[in-house]
Amino acid sequence: MQSTNHLHLGIAIILAGSALHAAPAQDTTPLMSAWQRIPRYDGDLPWRDRAPLSGNAARPDGKLLLWYRAPAKDWHEALPLGNGHLGAMVFGGVADECIQLNDDTLWDGVPKDVDNPAALAALPDVRRLLFAGDSLAAASLGQKAMLAVPPRIKSYQSLGELYLEAPGLEGATNYVRSLNLDTATATVRYTAKGVTYQREIFSSAPANATIARFTADKPGALELTMTLKRQAEATCITDPANPQAIQLNGQLKSVDGKMPGLRFNASVLALNEGGNVTNTNGILTIKGATAVTLIITSATNYPGLGQGGPDPGRQPAAIAAATLKQAASQPYAKLLAAHLTDHQKFFRRLHLELGPAPAETEQLPTIERLQRFKTGQPDPGLSTLYFQYGRYLLLGSSRPGTMPANLQGLWAWKLVNPWNADFHTNINIQMNYWPAEMTNLAECHLPLFDLMDSLVKPGSRTAKTQYNARGWVVHHLTDAWGFSGCADGVQGIWPMGAAWMARHTWEHYQFSGDKKFLQTRAWPLMKGAAEFILDFLVEAPAGTPVAGKLVTNPSYSPENSYYLPDGKGKAMFTYGCTMDLQIIRDLLESCLAAGEILNTDAAFRAECTTALARLAPVRISPQTGRIMEWVEDYKEVDPNHRHTSHLYGLHPANQISPVTTPELAAAAKKTLLARGDFGTGWGLAWKINMWTRLLDGDHAYLLLNNLLATRTLNNLFDTHPPFQIDGNFGATAAIAEMLLQSHASDHGTRILQILPALPTAWPVGAVTGLRARGGFEVAATWQDGHLVTAKIISTLGGPVIIQCGSHRQRFDTQPGQTLLLNADLTPQ
Repeated sequence: MQSTNHLHLGIAIILAGSALHAAPAQDTTPLMSAWQRIPRYDGDLPWRDRAPLSGNAARPDGKLLLWYRAPAKDWHEALPLGNGHLGAMVFGGVADECIQLNDDTLWDGVPKDVDNPAALAALPDVRRLLFAGDSLAAASLGQKAMLAVPPRIKSYQSLGELYLEAPGLEGATNYVRSLNLDTATATVRYTAKGVTYQREIFSSAPANATIARFTADKPGALELTMTLKRQAEATCITDPANPQAIQLNGQLKSVDGKMPGLRFNASVLALNEGGNVTNTNGILTIKGATAVTLIITSATNYPGLGQGGPDPGRQPAAIAAATLKQAASQPYAKLLAAHLTDHQKFFRRLHLELGPAPAETEQLPTIERLQRFKTGQPDPGLSTLYFQYGRYLLLGSSRPGTMPANLQGLWAWKLVNPWNADFHTNINIQMNYWPAEMTNLAECHLPLFDLMDSLVKPGSRTAKTQYNARGWVVHHLTDAWGFSGCADGVQGIWPMGAAWMARHTWEHYQFSGDKKFLQTRAWPLMKGAAEFILDFLVEAPAGTPVAGKLVTNPSYSPENSYYLPDGKGKAMFTYGCTMDLQIIRDLLESCLAAGEILNTDAAFRAECTTALARLAPVRISPQTGRIMEWVEDYKEVDPNHRHTSHLYGLHPANQISPVTTPELAAAAKKTLLARGDFGTGWGLAWKINMWTRLLDGDHAYLLLNNLLATRTLNNLFDTHPPFQIDGNFGATAAIAEMLLQSHASDHGTRILQILPALPTAWPVGAVTGLRARGGFEVAATWQDGHLVTAKIISTLGGPVIIQCGSHRQRFDTQPGQTLLLNADLTPQ
């Protein structure tokens, strides 16, 4: 193995979604030439650490740890850091290191009016054809006349990579890399040539920067060479104002030849302790140092949600330079302390213990622990770690003032990412936020509401242009530029995205009791989404199964297809899909409740009441006993489809319950059994939530096991495949609802169900900091599967019913009151 100053970049190729990679050829190209060469990006990041490792390092200190005895082999093993704005994926190499970077505002594309002027004229014919049963002709017409112009969006993009080399390191012993969820810090430690090296990396929200601290326990032993690189459209240069900094400056290509693409900057400042720094053509070299602190930041000229196209007056390099200067004015210890205080004030609100694992299991590296779990070895601690990892990822990818979490949260390494890493509104962005309120991260919910606010203007234009309707509409996806039209294909003609997103504003109010939020933000969004729905609904004609009832038309059930009755084809376009009806019922009932609280808009509430009375019902198939997915009892093309759209009423809504609607609940159970216990990552996560709502903790746990065993990558990212972050968030929400549910009420009194779906696999445990609707915070301990103690803090006051198993008690609480309850729910 050569120890000269060379860069070794391999091409990692993912085969069929597996972790198999082609071995890279030895690269002896001189450093500068290697970095100036544009690498191929046809598999994964061009990354390889050339230092062989030996030793058997012990588990690092800390409880909530992901840890490994080798660097990441590819991006899907790297460890994520994020402060909402700036994301980093740390590979942890020895001789060669890569830190892949993201800026949450770096989106390709520009805002544009994509509404199809032909849509409104075509709508009556599309509806006529669908009511007549000619779905193929309707789909053909819809495809021609109703899709956006153009019908595609552009992708969220990677910012670039920081590549580092430690020349002279031929190998390392006692290597360990880890991610501590409690401190939101990635650490790499190893010994080489008698020197122990360590790097500590975190993404700080207070500093708006990623900080990387490199140290050696021998004075003057640190040598580092680094540069910034991106696949395209960027150049790394020496910072003209600071010889110890480098900049990656770039601009995305214009989409339409008129409006320029976003400009962006990534900057790195090196602060050395000892030794010297040289900087040549964007390659930063540090020799003879004992410690080095890197400050990494970024900026774009994205103007903000709903603020138009790229801002020509916003200078990314100047913004990044100001951030670097501010961070550099503080010692490392102060930067770290501010980061820890900020992160832990959120993260430590909730503590969970799901029982001990065998001692030897707790000591295993994460990859080995995951593999052991896949063989059927019990490990309650892995479920705890996965739960808290979901909270960690939400806190890292969605903070007040940042963009909302997209399909990959914050972390994406391509220029064109899977499904563009967009905001998919037919479940995915909603699933991202299922854990926000109940796991005590309500502030992380706010970026979703910012996105919704920004969509009202374009969504209102689309509603008027394409449907001649009031209110605002979003179809099955959107982006950073306010896209609200019908995208991709006929599956994009699904105008229910805004109606589904609107439930999140009502949820936020139910948990917080914030009446000002309800009045100023939630109500306008909910009302606007409902106004569109009221104008979009049409009466089903005579001869249809729900004649005289109000239905959606056109409609489809994301993203499933059915066989045509004549057996000569398949389709997805129809009218009155069950999911639509459930979303609409959920929205209109929420509007009625919110309007009554605010004592406003009596005429609008009357419209909602009238529509609810005429809305087509959810129906059970007489052939299968399952909830019908479509208005006709069609045979589905894929019985194990990843979407379980027609059970929206079971979860996330609460229209189907074993207690209040046992017949529908029984039909929902049959539906879930038919769907099966496997699927994509997020598809499994949704079904876990549904089994939890059916109060079947053991079946929910079976699917959680399947998720961890078949749809979890080595860094615990969820995989569709490929990586999608919503499965992480959905499973986190499901684990929370195994322990606490609060969606039900009895004559207006909130019911808190403690341990409603506790699996037998978690017989012992404790939780503090779970939140419930009605403004309650709940803690509980249990032993042998039975409640031991419960603590309920009422932040708002008011009546509440506490239920656990067969025990049920009603309390009238005062704001700030704490209830301490025994196993039978009697006060201590």
